[in-house]
Amino acid sequence: MVQLYNLHPFGSQRVVPCRQEPARFCCGRDVLFVAGTAASCRVEVFALREQGRCDALGSFATLGPVLRMAHSQAGDYLVTIEEKSKATFLRAYMNWRCMSAGSSRVCVRMVGHKMEESYSETLKEQMSVVEMPLSDPPLCVSCCPVNGDLLVGCKNKLVMFCLKYLVINQNLTVLDFERSLILHIDNVIPTEVAFCARHIAVTTELDVLILKLELVQQSTDVTECAHRVSTLEKPVDGGVKDEGPSTRTLQLELDEFVVCQKPVELLGEESKLCEIPITLESTDLPTEDTKCFQVRYLLFRRFTPDQSPFGFCEETKLHSVQLLPVYQTGSSVTAHEETENKRELMSLFCFFSLPHVGYVYSVGKLVELISTYQYSEKSEQAVLTPQFLHVITSENLQCFTVRCSAAAARDEDPYIDTTIKACPPIALDVCALRMQLFIGPRAICHFKNHIILLTKADMEDITERRKPTRRMLSRKDDCIKSRANSESEPGWNLYIINTVSTIQLYREMVDYSRTYENVKTESCIHLLSEAHLLVRAAIMDPHFLNSDEKEELLRVFRESCAALGDCYSRFDTEDYHLALPYYRMSGLSMAEVLKRLVSEGDEIQTYERGFLFYLTHCLNEDVNEELSKESANKVLQIFYLADPAQLPHILCSPCMRNVCPLRAVKYLQKVEKIMPSVVLTLTKAFMALKTGDLAMYEHEMDSYKETVLACGFIGQPKLLRHYKEEIVVPTEFAVHLKEMQPGLLVAATVALHENSKMELEEADTFFKLLVDFWEALLVVCSQEETLQELLLRLTSQYVWRISKQQFPETKPLRTTEDLINSCNHFGLIFPWVTSVMSVESPSDKSYHEDISKLQSLLCSQSINIASALPVLEPLTEAGNVGLTIHVLCNTRLGKYEEAIDQLLKRCPDAVVLYAQHELKDDNRAVWWNKLLPELLKRARLAGNDCPVLISSLKETLSVVAVELELSDFLSLLPEDGTAAFFLPHLLHCSQRKLLT
Repeated sequence: MVQLYNLHPFGSQRVVPCRQEPARFCCGRDVLFVAGTAASCRVEVFALREQGRCDALGSFATLGPVLRMAHSQAGDYLVTIEEKSKATFLRAYMNWRCMSAGSSRVCVRMVGHKMEESYSETLKEQMSVVEMPLSDPPLCVSCCPVNGDLLVGCKNKLVMFCLKYLVINQNLTVLDFERSLILHIDNVIPTEVAFCARHIAVTTELDVLILKLELVQQSTDVTECAHRVSTLEKPVDGGVKDEGPSTRTLQLELDEFVVCQKPVELLGEESKLCEIPITLESTDLPTEDTKCFQVRYLLFRRFTPDQSPFGFCEETKLHSVQLLPVYQTGSSVTAHEETENKRELMSLFCFFSLPHVGYVYSVGKLVELISTYQYSEKSEQAVLTPQFLHVITSENLQCFTVRCSAAAARDEDPYIDTTIKACPPIALDVCALRMQLFIGPRAICHFKNHIILLTKADMEDITERRKPTRRMLSRKDDCIKSRANSESEPGWNLYIINTVSTIQLYREMVDYSRTYENVKTESCIHLLSEAHLLVRAAIMDPHFLNSDEKEELLRVFRESCAALGDCYSRFDTEDYHLALPYYRMSGLSMAEVLKRLVSEGDEIQTYERGFLFYLTHCLNEDVNEELSKESANKVLQIFYLADPAQLPHILCSPCMRNVCPLRAVKYLQKVEKIMPSVVLTLTKAFMALKTGDLAMYEHEMDSYKETVLACGFIGQPKLLRHYKEEIVVPTEFAVHLKEMQPGLLVAATVALHENSKMELEEADTFFKLLVDFWEALLVVCSQEETLQELLLRLTSQYVWRISKQQFPETKPLRTTEDLINSCNHFGLIFPWVTSVMSVESPSDKSYHEDISKLQSLLCSQSINIASALPVLEPLTEAGNVGLTIHVLCNTRLGKYEEAIDQLLKRCPDAVVLYAQHELKDDNRAVWWNKLLPELLKRARLAGNDCPVLISSLKETLSVVAVELELSDFLSLLPEDGTAAFFLPHLLHCSQRKLLT
């Protein structure tokens, strides 16, 4: 693997025209602050322009030499740690931009000082210096890039100041701070701190501790809340500092020995075992809005002086700790009189470095080591950006690749590595893009696409500048700085180095990758992956939405995806499957990919696994792209040579609709000799239909039994259907089967449904043999949910045909008798139903078939009658058909008395048959409680004019006489009845009693 690509990420450089020798500097949103040495006690401010140009905005005096400084984009303030008379002071400079308007007025005030409105009005036109007194000297400082809060490191504690926006009136908002929280950390003297979105990284000379302040549920009792945040957050194991074994070791210092602790790395929950207890002290005034925090340990790492590739080194110390946020860009909003992109923190990374090795950890959703950087020589300082890691050594400015965009992409979408999208792996080897010679690099910081570099050279280094081997970047003539005493003092310069645009560097990386195409394929893929991550990081930048290069970056991103797709398609790599997602992300069509990879007229070209994987997936999925005849024939040839087993499947793809069927049959016949199958036979029949060769079609279809053919469609459903804009469309094969072999089509569709290859909704739009399909599916259906849906669909279809007198378009494949014999969901039609229907019968046989099927469904116990009632509503007035439906439904619902009333009213001939069939067991009493009284009442009213009622009454009396005791039977008979009519039944009842 290539470790140094020697690309050109650095463009032109300009010299910052400082009037004083720089000691400290930092970048703001669009400015550069430069603090002078102890002799000057001033801060110069420069506006940063396009292409690294800078203009002096002015300067302001400090209390003393600046030891540390930082700028906050939120609030646009500069915070410094200054020294005067051997004392250190913490100060924040607000509204410093008024200097550029020529104002020299300065207001100094204490933090939290209540300002009168008359006094505050002057703040709009003058710089305001906020003094922040501390009980212990400040050692280091950091500003949160998200909300502008301030974190100050002191011995054994960290102090947090919250940035406040004080609205004086509608025209004036003043910035102030409020000391809100103190983190007491025993036996820790911080050398550097980093602060971002309540995440804290603190380093000592050899220890790194990363914490997160988490809001806990607020208490209704403010006093209780304040007490809770002041409690000691002890580690789970050994929280008392006097009892930890590592603490005892620290106290053991003998004159003859130097005792070093073992290196430790603790991630996530395990980092609680670091034995560094933290006490939270809330300094907010108790209010209803008091925030309650607790500490969560994220990472602890301890190094030893001998952790160096160059052996033991007394100067082994950590430096350059940094928290790098990656945002998810949202819509534009207005905040604090500034229009910005609403930024939601998506990922967070922490960087820290030893002299010869640097580390990048992800500390967002998951705490893990992302990358380790080995430097070729001792580093002085380093700065991490979303795209690069810049490191300075004694003679070099080095640029390394980073993996932050790859990790952030997975934080945003944990399922990114699929067949649809992909991203280069986080574990990709890091490499150096450039090692640029400089004389005496001392300090570095980063601003957008610029590097600010301070160099200080000794006298012997200055003479080296004249040597031609000491190449430096081109300097702009209009910014050359002159100094009078260059011979008597060390040479220094403050450079603004312009890093080239993302697109320009991307182009260079792509060009460079071509040198490895035929030699080192891994290096080629590696470099193209670096280029891809470079572009991805630029797209993740919050300013991307407003960038002038937005469209060009998106185009380059798609181009990089296409280039990676080409690599994984052409090269024989383990990750060949990545060709598919990268090509999809590129937006290229199949035809365009074929044009990129397939050589015209090359009959002996070989095809790698990645290309075949891509083609197979695209053809097997329902891609709305039809290949031309030439492209389709080329794909046919590719698979015949590379993977002939796939031929039947790819020929069924809608993309291959324009393939030459004669050529397809020719290839299929060759494959069949080696690996015959039902799917291949069906595919040959499909191709024969396309050519119009019905003789060949019939020959192929006769090769297997119909049941085997039906199962063959399971192996390739696209023989029957494909999708067009998410709508199911039948193939020519399915249309032909519908006309010539509807039974096979229904059997095949049922097989597809039962094997989860077709949904019921798809069948609705697939073909008009729906009723036949549903009837056939009922025979094999076992899932209760699907069963009830099928029963309702069939019921609805039967009702629709009967009520609209709409006959089937095709002859039904199965009669009612067939269904009753083959499916237990169709029941035998009850005798009383047949009796009712014999009174009035439709003349058309097809119409009668639907009626009998509906009645058969209702005669079974399968259908849920309550659910079917709304579907059956249209048949309410449909003569005897409606009567049978009503009585069947009432019977299933247990409404026997209503059913008897309906039959007596409309078809008394069938009432006894109904009673004989339905009034059994627990329902036996309905004979004498309901049926007998009703028949007696109606017979009395009708007299001898209704022989049907008299006949039904006699039948009922015969049944009741057998069931009841004589006394009970006598009580049911009317007192005004004819004795001769009832006497035979009474004798029968009394004789039965005597016999028993």
